[in-house]
Order: sequence, then C-alpha cells, then structure tokens
Amino acid sequence: MALHAGGRCRLRWGNFTRRRRRGLTRPDRKAAPSPDLVGRDFTAIEPGTKLVSDITYLPTLAGWWYLATVIDLATREVVGYAMADHHRAGLVVDALRMAVGRGGLKEGCIAHSDRGSEYTSGEYRTLIRELSLRQSMGRTGSCYDNAAAESFFDC
Repeated sequence: MALHAGGRCRLRWGNFTRRRRRGLTRPDRKAAPSPDLVGRDFTAIEPGTKLVSDITYLPTLAGWWYLATVIDLATREVVGYAMADHHRAGLVVDALRMAVGRGGLKEGCIAHSDRGSEYTSGEYRTLIRELSLRQSMGRTGSCYDNAAAESFFDC
C-alpha cells in the first residue's frame, strides 16, 4: 500500500492502482430486493455460513477492470473472486462459483451483497437457489449495510 497526496491510500498490484469510485452500484429498480439477513452483524463463528460480496473497479493502462470478491466472514478470507472488463452478472456468478468450488459452504449459507443489478439478476439468483444459499441484501445507498465487503480494499 502507498499513501498518496491528499491522504488517499491505494493498493498497488502490478500496474493496478485502486481508487474508490462512488456510484458503481446500479440497483435494478424492477427487481424485488432480498431481505437483509445480516443486519450489520459481520461476524460468523463457523466458516462457510456467512459470505459478503462486492465489486470494485481497477483503473489500468488497458482501461477499467472490475474485481468481484466473495469474503467468508468467519475467516475474513477471499474465498472467491473474478475479474473482467465489465461488471455484468457473469462477473459475480463466477466469483460465487469459485467460492463454491473451494468447498466448505454450508447449506443455508447467507450470501450478502448490496442491491446492485448484478446481484439482483436472474442468473445470480438462480445460482443462489441451485446452491441452497440464502440471499441477503443491504439497503440501497447504505455502504454500512455491506461494510465488511465495502471496506475490504479501503484503508
């Protein structure tokens, strides 16, 4: 990490420099949101019972890249991630598939996220149902409802 002028802290990965961009979440106004099963309780005693997800953007020399992460709240480890030059539903689906592929997710595990259109998409919700997970979403515009995922890349 490097501290830059203005007190902004950034992670450096090769030629990536991450800055926080406001307004990346685009809620799907037509989709019915899932209930907030986490309620800002970002603790879990047993691994594989509570996950949080988010998408961040990375400016590169080749243009914008988007990174979707899935974090296990018991271990605070990234158990799934996907990177692409878009932030469509396939990005978060791939990240969740990686988390499932690692094993250890319990039936009924909570998958929490914001209300972005990627997380309210039919593709993502179908995968959640197929895996017997429970989808949870914070309120629109409240970063505190998904703070564990939102703050993962922040200093």
